[in-house]
Amino acid sequence: LLLTFFSLVDVLPSGTQDAADFLLPGVVALAVMSTAMVSLGIATGFERSYLVLKRLGATPLRRGELVTSKMLSVFMIELLQLVILVPLGLLLGWQGTDTNMLLVVPAVLLGTSAFTGIGLTLAGSLRGEINLAAQNGLYLVLLLLGGMVIPMSSLPGPLRSVAELLPSSALADVLRDSLTGVGSRVVLSWAVLSVWAVIAPAVAARRFRWS
Repeated sequence: LLLTFFSLVDVLPSGTQDAADFLLPGVVALAVMSTAMVSLGIATGFERSYLVLKRLGATPLRRGELVTSKMLSVFMIELLQLVILVPLGLLLGWQGTDTNMLLVVPAVLLGTSAFTGIGLTLAGSLRGEINLAAQNGLYLVLLLLGGMVIPMSSLPGPLRSVAELLPSSALADVLRDSLTGVGSRVVLSWAVLSVWAVIAPAVAARRFRWS
């Protein structure tokens, strides 16, 4: 819905890019963040609150295995989202001429790992109601600073420097480079995204409490 609406209604500052070329990578990144962090994080938080996960804590299942399994299940959903969004982008005017699909899937995998780690770190540490508010609040911050729907060039200089180190902006940039060939800081973004993808799940596994 977001991809279709904003591709047809010229309200976003896409610069000289076609609306679909600008929006498709950002919407794919938004889908990853929404599913891997917010949706999974809120669901897992309430599973803890309702003591659903406490039973798993009595089994041989380790916290790291729980984080990994949830991350992989979300990744399968992300692949389905790609199957929907990429053809839709073509219908809306995305050219796909400078696309490197071999990099899109690794980018989505790293993004899924990073946001799953962030979401489960909150879900495994906070009460269900507090986790709900924290997930949505963080989602809003990462959305506004992530270059998904608002170009990074529109941000003030100091704020842009901070935003470049966020997983949302890194994922949006590598997807923009992979799908349209116009990434702005690709090497740094791959490095930032890779660090988040390794550290965030490790922190989640270490801090996760079953109840």
